[in-house]
Amino acid sequence: MIPVKGSTGKSRLAHPDRAELASAIALDTIEAVCGARHVAEVVVVTSDGQLAVRTVSEVGGGRRPEVRVVPDPGAGLNPAITAGLTAARPDRPRAALLGDLPALTAADLDAALDLAAAHERAFVPDAEGTGTTLITASAGAPIEPAFGAASAARHAASGFASLPIPAASTLRRDVDTADQLSVAAHLGLGPRTSALL
Repeated sequence: MIPVKGSTGKSRLAHPDRAELASAIALDTIEAVCGARHVAEVVVVTSDGQLAVRTVSEVGGGRRPEVRVVPDPGAGLNPAITAGLTAARPDRPRAALLGDLPALTAADLDAALDLAAAHERAFVPDAEGTGTTLITASAGAPIEPAFGAASAARHAASGFASLPIPAASTLRRDVDTADQLSVAAHLGLGPRTSALL
């Protein structure tokens, strides 16, 4: 499950076409998720109609995994994640991933999902160690997102196990600022984001 603001996101990134950059980052993230062998279905939550169309046409394309778009209820990040999780099948393991990981590789996501399989609920902290980029839950396990400032501590306090993902992993490199985008670029950006930069 991936929440995406789309063209209204990434207000702290200085770029001549910030809206297109935000969409490129999201689409590159979604495409990387689709390449992971442990992913059977992708649910994208967004209120951006253009991004929804591009998600289905550029990334979905009728191949496995199935890609679905559900509307963002418009009440913030955690309600958007909850909407996506509600749309997913509860009898399968579920995960929620931020939509701003332009350097993400399918291999890094698969490595985390392998580790997560040993826990009822788990999370991956961001590169700074204070935020969260991924939460997971086993089939049938309750999952309540607590993304936002200091979310790593909140997820840990509510019983999510912190996964030992290396600091250099692309899964820990979410992008909100130009400096974070520069660091992610050294890891290798997805094709849409790279083309814009």
